[in-house]
Amino acid sequence: MTQQPKTSTAPASEPPKKRGVPRRNLLFGGAAASLGALAGAATLLPGGKDQGELPPSSMAIHGSQTVPFYGARQAGISTDAQSHANFVALELNPDLPADRIKALLKLLTDDAARLTQGRGALADTEVELAASPARLTVTFGFGPRLVELVNPAQKPAWLKPLPAFSVDKLRPEFNDGDLLLQICSDDPVSVAHAQRMLLKDARSFASVKWVQQGFRRAHGTENPGTTMRNLFGQVDGTANPQPDTGWHEDVVWGREEIAPWLENGTSLVIRRIEMNLDTWDELDRPGRDASVGRRMDNGAPLTGTNEHDEPDFEALNSSGFPVIEDFAHMRRARPENPVERIFRRGYNYDGQPAAGDISGSGLIFASYQADVQKQFTPIQKRLDELDMLNMWTVPTGSAVFAVPPGCAEGGFIGEQLFT
Repeated sequence: MTQQPKTSTAPASEPPKKRGVPRRNLLFGGAAASLGALAGAATLLPGGKDQGELPPSSMAIHGSQTVPFYGARQAGISTDAQSHANFVALELNPDLPADRIKALLKLLTDDAARLTQGRGALADTEVELAASPARLTVTFGFGPRLVELVNPAQKPAWLKPLPAFSVDKLRPEFNDGDLLLQICSDDPVSVAHAQRMLLKDARSFASVKWVQQGFRRAHGTENPGTTMRNLFGQVDGTANPQPDTGWHEDVVWGREEIAPWLENGTSLVIRRIEMNLDTWDELDRPGRDASVGRRMDNGAPLTGTNEHDEPDFEALNSSGFPVIEDFAHMRRARPENPVERIFRRGYNYDGQPAAGDISGSGLIFASYQADVQKQFTPIQKRLDELDMLNMWTVPTGSAVFAVPPGCAEGGFIGEQLFT
């Protein structure tokens, strides 16, 4: 029923009182009322069903997932690779004594342990950013100078810059470092927050030498265990020794003929590899396949049909030439000596293109192995001598770190150097 307007009860001789509502307030009040009506209408579906409370999302939330920090070995090595990684190299302040380095490592260990479990760091003013670690890990690596300052007798022979290679065009801003923080998570906000908290810890002891940011496919984009692709589009890392296998154990953590520098310790080589995608685009698909020795579509060797088929380096094509040429990347990287194996845990990067280019992309090649000289260096020498991919790749950064064991709760990373 339509409501009739109310009539005034004031005497006719008495003029109506002015309410004194400013025109500005009237306009804002009307606008607010209109917005309120629209908001109310938006909660109704045809038929008048109330939608004020949206149904819960069916999407799985992964932010609360954590990786244990404490243990005999550091996390972030055999851990399934997360989607995002920051590699941060620090340079210790001049003449920093061993007891100050010890204080730094204790502080970093404590805050890394908190952050990886979804708790704020001790001086964290944005604890909300730590609440969703999304499998956050922080892995520490020691450069030559740190070990020399603390305990020179513990420095392994391989803890030094790699030999000079003809393909290298190294830039100082991506080389070396005294202390490495490898920060990985499935959430880039967690990575950024952890990095900031740890750098706040370190600012009285060291300065940042370089930061390299990398990424893979977002968590949930592909099935677990899918081999990553680099920005060339290639399946990258098919021959990796899988965690939880004896092969991985030997390659990363050592064995009789390759002893680790410390029990449950390993080494990390980081190579920043610039990829010329602009000229790669000019290469046809058969040429791309031949340069690697694998098919672009599924990563299978050119002599097989599936990614993990064993390649046949003796196979010849109809013209009598090897199906997988000597210059193919996989052939150069595949050693005859089983000792020469590595575990790669790389990440793509994408930066600002140089003038005239349309891409500034590449690969942060992170390689774990028990002994750099016996495992990594021989492979790199073969690639330096003959590798078709050298036409489209240029190493611009290189660093070697000794990765110490993990620690128990109440201890700290690197404590073995101080005993």
